[in-house]
Amino acid sequence: MTKQIKKIAVLTSGGDSPGMNAAIRSVVRTCAFMKLECAAIYRGYQGMIDGDFKDMTARSVNNIINKGGTILKSARCEEFRTPEGRQKAYNQLKKHNIDAFVVIGGNGSFAGGLKFNEEFNFPVMGIPGTIDNDILGTSYTIGFDTAINTVVEVIDKIRDTASSHNRLFFVEVMGRDVGHIALNAGVGAGAEEILIPEQNLGLERLLESLKRSKKSGKSSSIVIVAEGDKTGKNVFELKDYVEEHLPIYDVRVSVLGHMQRGGSPTCFDRVLASRMGVKAVEALMAGKSNYMVGIRDNNLILTPISEAIKAHTPVDEELVRVSDIMTT
Repeated sequence: MTKQIKKIAVLTSGGDSPGMNAAIRSVVRTCAFMKLECAAIYRGYQGMIDGDFKDMTARSVNNIINKGGTILKSARCEEFRTPEGRQKAYNQLKKHNIDAFVVIGGNGSFAGGLKFNEEFNFPVMGIPGTIDNDILGTSYTIGFDTAINTVVEVIDKIRDTASSHNRLFFVEVMGRDVGHIALNAGVGAGAEEILIPEQNLGLERLLESLKRSKKSGKSSSIVIVAEGDKTGKNVFELKDYVEEHLPIYDVRVSVLGHMQRGGSPTCFDRVLASRMGVKAVEALMAGKSNYMVGIRDNNLILTPISEAIKAHTPVDEELVRVSDIMTT
């Protein structure tokens, strides 16, 4: 017989993403609504090992839905990768009378929760919080919408400078393994070319594209480059290559970096996080474990964590086709 859940803990793990606070708020307030106790675990799995817990009430999460980052902090934890570290974490959970936990994070965070469940048969539920939108089992992860809106806003500003000086800008965005940010923001910002890890377009095609842009009368261009793109070793090598072969261009590089993680979450991310937090608690109370909450066709679904972490979500081929047409 499944043990009755009376107290649920919530933690954030891995890289931060806008909307994590909204998800924390949702978990805490759903617990309050269902007359459950709730505890926050600070600093991810490291805090779980160290016993960095704090009991939460509905009022503990006032005025955080609009804040970026995570009030619970986040940390990568090598110790949790060891059986000894996970045993310490389990001991702390039992000490604080925790019956289940919700982890908000990405693939690595979910893999840790899955391993923990396998060893201790401890109820775990995942909420996907990552700007990369790269987790199977959900159309959107918390933070992705905010990140692409941040990128589009910055590119709009860069285009003003590019147009004023007849320049070519290479704008590097996050996406070491997947090109969702680059592809969506590139289409949304009207980039002349989009380079993503999933498609090695080659340096020659890049040159041909830039030549066509120049010939068609464009005096400035924006090329969006995902950090994991394979066209060149890095965005600065691309700059050097274009300057060498197309000296007609005045080339600049802008690496957006961690600004893509920050900022107040969009309404979409706030609503998504709120819905996922409710679903996570309800699923645990229904006896579910080792699932990730996702969204597809605007319906919340549960995907086994073991499936969610198997591979990265492929890019939308229809959007790739749209991007090819738009960059004509």
